[in-house]
Amino acid sequence: MAAVLGRYARAYAEVVIKQKQNPEKTVSELEQFAALMAESRELRNVLQNPAVDRDQKLKLLDAIISRMGASHVMRNFLAVLIDHRRIGSTGELLDEFKRELDRRMGIAEAKVSSIRELSASERNSLEKQLAALTGKAIRATYSENADLLGGVLVRVGSTIYDGSVQGRLQRMRQELVKG
Repeated sequence: MAAVLGRYARAYAEVVIKQKQNPEKTVSELEQFAALMAESRELRNVLQNPAVDRDQKLKLLDAIISRMGASHVMRNFLAVLIDHRRIGSTGELLDEFKRELDRRMGIAEAKVSSIRELSASERNSLEKQLAALTGKAIRATYSENADLLGGVLVRVGSTIYDGSVQGRLQRMRQELVKG
């Protein structure tokens, strides 16, 4: 299922980029629609029910899109999902779409853990260093981890950059054992 959703996400990201849509607005619109689908059992029942006529589903979709003030591009994308009976997977597709947009725009997600809250200048400096390391713009989320003795632990994709005191001590221990 993830492979199928990935194809839809890639196709939608391609259209968004080619038509020069605002990526943040597009993500926000899709998040709004995914939230509606998650919250409303009645909406899911209508849009996912094969017994409901396609035209009725599209009229309902048009009313929702109009009320949201969403783009025509999104309306058409959601109509394709309805036609291919994938509209129920909007939440999962949203995650795939965000990753695909980030990939196309050269943005990397970084998860940063530190023992204390980092100041704005520390965050800025760290993001610049990560951008230099990865060659991508960085979108970082920060959390505090009381288990760290100091320093930071950063995950970018599947790569972990361990700048924690605990990590340094471990590396020193390994070097001493080798020596």
